Amino acid sequence: QVQLQESGPGLVKSSQTLSLTCTVSDDSITTTNSYWSWIRQPPGKAPEWIVASHYAGNYYYNPSLQSRTSISRDTSKNQFPLQLSDVTHEGAAIYYCARSYGGDLLDCVTAWGQGNQVPVSS
Repeated sequence: QVQLQESGPGLVKSSQTLSLTCTVSDDSITTTNSYWSWIRQPPGKAPEWIVASHYAGNYYYNPSLQSRTSISRDTSKNQFPLQLSDVTHEGAAIYYCARSYGGDLLDCVTAWGQGNQVPVSS
């Protein structure tokens, strides 16, 4: 029943900031034990977990991207926005938001958004 919807611009310019928002329907980002993640998959490469918002208000980051990652949440709108700064062409990917209840946040996803294709232009 839960639905996740990614939204944002159609592309981002190299060296600038990628901004996306995930909106959750028929569930709450404060549901007990839930994690709400951003995951990306570049063409021909494996998925990469970026960051998660925990229901209790904590945030967890992929160390390789943490310095360039900003996440927040808006409980009144049931949204968790993502900002990824200093994007390169290697950042071109399909970006997904996803729900988990712990474990591996890539392998234990219980709900996915449809994905948002983000090209990176020069």
